[in-house]
Amino acid sequence: MLDTLLPILIFTALTLAAIGAVRRIRLWRQGRPSPVNLLKGLAAVPRRYLVDLHHVVGRDKMISNTHVATAGGFVAAAVLMILVHGLGLANPVLGGLLLLASTSMFIGSLFVARRRINPPARLSKGPWMRLPKSLMAFSLGVFLITLPTVGLLPEGLLEGSGSWLLALILAGVVAWGLGEMFFGMTWGGPMKHAFAGALHLAFHRRAERFGGGRSTGLKALNLENEAAPLGVEKPADFTWNQLLGFDACVQCGRCEAVCPAFAAGQPLNPKKLIQDMVVGMAGGSDAAYAGSPYPGKPVGEHAGSPHGPIVALEGKALVDADTLWSCTTCRACVEECPMMIEHVDAIVDMRRHLTLERGKTPNKGAEVLDNLIATDNPGGFDPGSRLNWAADLELPLMADLKQVDVLLWLGDGAFDMRNQRTLRALIKVLKAAEVDFAVLGNEERDSGDVARRLGDEATFQSLAKRNIATLSQYQFLQIVTCDPHSFHVLGNEYGELGGHYQVRHHSTFIAELFEAGRLSFAPWRGGSVTYHDPCYLGRYNGEFEAPRNVLKALGIEVKEMERSGFRSRCCGGGGGAPITDIPGKQRIPDMRMNDVQETGAELVAVGCPQCTAMLEGVVDANAEVRDIAELVADALVERPAADTSGTSHRPAATTTAEEVIV
Repeated sequence: MLDTLLPILIFTALTLAAIGAVRRIRLWRQGRPSPVNLLKGLAAVPRRYLVDLHHVVGRDKMISNTHVATAGGFVAAAVLMILVHGLGLANPVLGGLLLLASTSMFIGSLFVARRRINPPARLSKGPWMRLPKSLMAFSLGVFLITLPTVGLLPEGLLEGSGSWLLALILAGVVAWGLGEMFFGMTWGGPMKHAFAGALHLAFHRRAERFGGGRSTGLKALNLENEAAPLGVEKPADFTWNQLLGFDACVQCGRCEAVCPAFAAGQPLNPKKLIQDMVVGMAGGSDAAYAGSPYPGKPVGEHAGSPHGPIVALEGKALVDADTLWSCTTCRACVEECPMMIEHVDAIVDMRRHLTLERGKTPNKGAEVLDNLIATDNPGGFDPGSRLNWAADLELPLMADLKQVDVLLWLGDGAFDMRNQRTLRALIKVLKAAEVDFAVLGNEERDSGDVARRLGDEATFQSLAKRNIATLSQYQFLQIVTCDPHSFHVLGNEYGELGGHYQVRHHSTFIAELFEAGRLSFAPWRGGSVTYHDPCYLGRYNGEFEAPRNVLKALGIEVKEMERSGFRSRCCGGGGGAPITDIPGKQRIPDMRMNDVQETGAELVAVGCPQCTAMLEGVVDANAEVRDIAELVADALVERPAADTSGTSHRPAATTTAEEVIV
């Protein structure tokens, strides 16, 4: 009986899965075009899955091993089952391999079941709670029906007239597993991520992330194309491979667990945001969502369709505007996602529509954007006063020198009294190391970071193009800045507009100066120190070691916070969050200073003016906040005479800004 039933079940499941795949692909293809190399992408899947993806999954060893056993066992068992029981290629070798694969899958499913006994809050429940049973049904059913193939059970055991009931039971168990594994994979069950996830790896919109690469810069809008949408108004405005990426979500909640806005009780949960985009892609409501809601917003209140607005002016919509404005763009969600989904890209795309098309930037957002347009800085200060704080420093100007080794980018911290202390400290360090540097002075404009994160792509591109035109007049080897946001934008986002520069964060540059013997420090006499990783320096640009190397050079042993490095908690200052100011149950910088307090450190070293402002704004903080440049400037001592000989540190070769490719 099974010899007849099994091929029917297997090929029926495959046929339904194929129909579901076509249906699923049609849902994705509602999105805007995005050119990809189909064959190259598909060929790259094995490496991207086994190497690039698993280095993220591997951060949790238990889950990583569970995934290898379960997913690897399933893939092998599925292929071998089709050969052995579908096509009738039964022999002891294939049968033995099938037994091993199904055993591996069954063992993995036991660990999945264990995890689901008391699942952490971040995991979605609902249909996901049946997944361990389905995995067990598939693996156990395949194992049992394969035993006769390898001679461990008599061939005719399930064929006799009295064994029809056992045969039907086994067929039913296999059908259950096939339904979940094959049918559900393309029609929308918990295994949907396996199908969509594999294709997402093949056709990821940021292919540069694979093979050890890094891609974090926002993609520019083509403002010259009047037919192109300004941002994303409806799900169909996303590119088709963005929709594919949303559909790949496994609902593990790792993004939810690291989101600072969610932890602060603001109305954002990155996992639910992605699921809402899936709801919008297919049409319907979020009533079936089985995970944590947006804080303060019950499940069942949101609905949408592929061509309906994501954020409605009135009535139900997929998301509320304050959900999008809660994001600090810290990229913690993207860093943790085992499916490599780009949450921040999607949020900024939707913000672009709200800002450019509707003019709906909340709280002080509109004022800041107006200031950037009128005065080239977000505070609305007189552009001619950018260097007033440095009148006594006699800073060299690019307009006078034309050519230097280092262009010092001041950033809009030049208008902030607190950050002026950091800039003065950095200038002291550069002079002590005899660095050949100059500043743009009043020629420098805002880098455009805030405008871009608030969705005003037009203002960003205007600022960027004018800065690029200014920089093209001068020759320099590299740009140095103490602002990670300017560092990121200049180094990673100006290139798409024609500005290619070698950019250094000041901590990296100071570390290089120390290694070259151009700086000497007095021994550290202060108290205990911890270090806060800025999001735009660490997660965005992978620079974690240079600041710690500087602190080590000062004689400081860093007391690391539990959340540090790539898992550092955001200070709350990025993405325009202090400007949009969406309320929550607590403030993000307060949570970060609690992290500092847990280390017992008396001082927290930072490397970002935004982080300095946010952390110093915490009431009753127990730790002093100081920039790395300030610590270095205080520790400077005169170098031995042997180190100060020579008149110039400028390299013989020079190059224009356009010729330096980062």
